[in-house]
Amino acid sequence: MNRVFLVDDHTIVRDGLRALLAHEPGIEVVGEAGNGQELLDLLPTTPADVVLLDANMPVLDGLATTQRLRIEYPQVRVLILSMLAHERYIGQLFDAGASGYVLKSAEKAEILVAIQTVIAGRQFLCSDLGLNMLRKVLAKEEEPEETNKVSRLSRRETEVLQLLSEGLTTNEIAEKLFTSKRTIETHRQNILEKTQTKNTAALIRLAVTQGLLT
Repeated sequence: MNRVFLVDDHTIVRDGLRALLAHEPGIEVVGEAGNGQELLDLLPTTPADVVLLDANMPVLDGLATTQRLRIEYPQVRVLILSMLAHERYIGQLFDAGASGYVLKSAEKAEILVAIQTVIAGRQFLCSDLGLNMLRKVLAKEEEPEETNKVSRLSRRETEVLQLLSEGLTTNEIAEKLFTSKRTIETHRQNILEKTQTKNTAALIRLAVTQGLLT
């Protein structure tokens, strides 16, 4: 029998999870807690194999709790059940030792699959999160590399580029922008590095093809 501990600061969520798992073969809900600190206080007397853990809780949140569990109870597997969908935060939780991450909006069947997957010692990421991350990766790959290069320029660098395209010298640009010649040279060098172009002529050609220059 796999022992499951429910941790969420909302009683109604814990009640729903308990009802979901009540008749699931091979699973027994052994305890509940309203935050990570309560869980850690109860684990010595209520051992568990899997913890269903909310990410956003008072006192001790999901990330801090997962980090503590990895150190103090490394045998306990952690399945995050949360509404938070930020990729960076999800990555931090996996790095901290979480075995799975499921959105609370997921279907009951997927939550059950996630629990079984984590129990089996594998990692799990719910389908909505996985598909959303895949879409972002594909969209980034489809974005033209030239557009990426030009979009890296700051507002001031774009102004300098515009003036270079108009044939102004470094001194003239410095006077027009009320700055020093050295500053303009620095901007020009930064623009070349960001766009990976070898000289001003190549830089201007790239900017023209991307419609950056007026």
